[in-house]
Amino acid sequence: MKFAIDEFEKVGKIVKQSDVYTVIDVSKLEHLNVSLTILHPRKETGGHSHEGAEEVYNFAEGEGKMKLDDREFAVKRGDIVIIPDGMFHKVFNTGKTDLKFVCVFEKYGERK
Repeated sequence: MKFAIDEFEKVGKIVKQSDVYTVIDVSKLEHLNVSLTILHPRKETGGHSHEGAEEVYNFAEGEGKMKLDDREFAVKRGDIVIIPDGMFHKVFNTGKTDLKFVCVFEKYGERK
């Protein structure tokens, strides 16, 4: 299956929506969640960590900044960020357009 970002928005199901961001679940897989986050200009996620779960973020549009534990760095289209188990992570949209990124992570309870 191949999806372009605009197709994610069409085929997915909105699971969270606010003035900060929209999260669209596009997963059709048995063991992985795949979602698209659309972080609006000059907004930031709340930041969190997951014990027992790893994530991969693939930035598809826009520009921003990401925080992993105490480290901050710029992110833009084409960047891929690997988030290890239990690491705090937060995303900031520093641009004037939406920052879109695809998140891939194990469905909860899948790890043996």
